Amino acid sequence: MTARLSTPRVPPLPVEELDAEIRERLGDGPVLNIFRTLAQHPKLMKRWLVFGNHVLGRSSLPPRERELVILRIGWLCRSAYEWGQHVRIALSSGLSQAEIDRIPSGPDAAGWTDLERALLRATDELHADAFIGDATWAALARNLDTHQLMDLIFTVGQYNLVSMALNSLGVQPEPGLPDLPKG
Repeated sequence: MTARLSTPRVPPLPVEELDAEIRERLGDGPVLNIFRTLAQHPKLMKRWLVFGNHVLGRSSLPPRERELVILRIGWLCRSAYEWGQHVRIALSSGLSQAEIDRIPSGPDAAGWTDLERALLRATDELHADAFIGDATWAALARNLDTHQLMDLIFTVGQYNLVSMALNSLGVQPEPGLPDLPKG
């Protein structure tokens, strides 16, 4: 599945037009469409980057578990961009391609550990009702500490927000990213 919109509603800025501070924060590599698009609003982007960097790089959730929930919320939000970017990250964080392929089937699919099932269920519950139910919370709390539980909620929320922005702004996936599975 491709992006919901075939053309951007908010076009990504050419790299040479990026705010100097933003360009410095992004480093020397290629600048992804998400950043070139959000750079249309430099004040928003600078503040969002602080939070986004915590969730992606400083969260107390282990990378494998973090990517499991990011892919699940990306799939639930039907965000082709989010899915494609995070499949690559998930593979380098310890998820197998078979596990990634199983994510759209949800928490009741065969093969998940108890913790993985609880993480997926929590993501589904947050997406559907903005609340983790007592049974799911108890299952999570058997394996996660308070910081990890909080980081889980904020990870799902962050990537729900990002998926909404990507979908609504029409941010186009970079060539070669994996497609969003149908579901």
